[in-house]
Amino acid sequence: MAFAKAQKTRAYFKRFQVKYKRRRDGKTDYRARIRLINQDKNKYNTPKYRFVVRFTNKDVVAQIISSTIAGDNVMAAAYSHELPRYGLEVGLTNYAAAYCTGLLLARRVLKMLEMDQEYEGNVEVGYYATGEDYSVEPTDRRPFRALLDVGLVRTTTGNRVFGALKGALDGGLDIPHSEKRFAGFSKDSKQLDAEVHRKYLYAGHVANYMRILQEDEPEKYHSHFSEYLKRGIGPDEVDELYKKVHAAIRADPTAKKTGKPAPKEQKRHNPKRLTYDERRNKLIDRLKALNSAADEDEDDE
Repeated sequence: MAFAKAQKTRAYFKRFQVKYKRRRDGKTDYRARIRLINQDKNKYNTPKYRFVVRFTNKDVVAQIISSTIAGDNVMAAAYSHELPRYGLEVGLTNYAAAYCTGLLLARRVLKMLEMDQEYEGNVEVGYYATGEDYSVEPTDRRPFRALLDVGLVRTTTGNRVFGALKGALDGGLDIPHSEKRFAGFSKDSKQLDAEVHRKYLYAGHVANYMRILQEDEPEKYHSHFSEYLKRGIGPDEVDELYKKVHAAIRADPTAKKTGKPAPKEQKRHNPKRLTYDERRNKLIDRLKALNSAADEDEDDE
């Protein structure tokens, strides 16, 4: 009687290699990452930069990162929780906030490199964003180039990642891209509707929703947009608000330290590590205590 041969023998399992931890956790797509960080050998260790955009429940994170064998180096970062300093205190995770965060990072990086005067970005119609696609034109000094790193998000048309990308492009960074994923791109006509895209850059979609709720469900409108109403922001004020935020970002993109004082004592959540002498003295004290207890028992007998 013939038996089926074992396909996975003991030798197979002894050679089994587990995936990287961040792959097991579902945090990093290494197939995409290796294509973003691989550098030609004739570049002689020149940094290859990535424009990294990540979203949390309450924040937008944009970073310029280069990779080395020792690890990733963050050259600069911008966060949507910085936007209240520029006048935007609500709606810090939508498409328009992602645009502002990308714009802030772009202007911050160029100022660090002293290229902000040379590459002002999309300022054809003042400092106001337009929905049209924009790519920086090189001058005597080549523009700062980075590659978009979207992580694990689905790159669907109108995703907030591309709002941050648009902000970085308008800020003066050179990022290879296509207009096909910006909000307002039509699959049928295969063209970008600049007016629709501009509406998203100025949170026009939020303003439209505010108007609908205001008419149909006033109670939900007051509860859903309570933070907007506290600050006197109605559907008609949203557009002007974002214009002021864009101008303020361009005026001063530098990072500011928070005013929080440094903690006087560091919190410890684990026992302090003892030195050799401390451990030795602790052991001697314990032995003395045991010996004295034993002597007292003998005296009682």
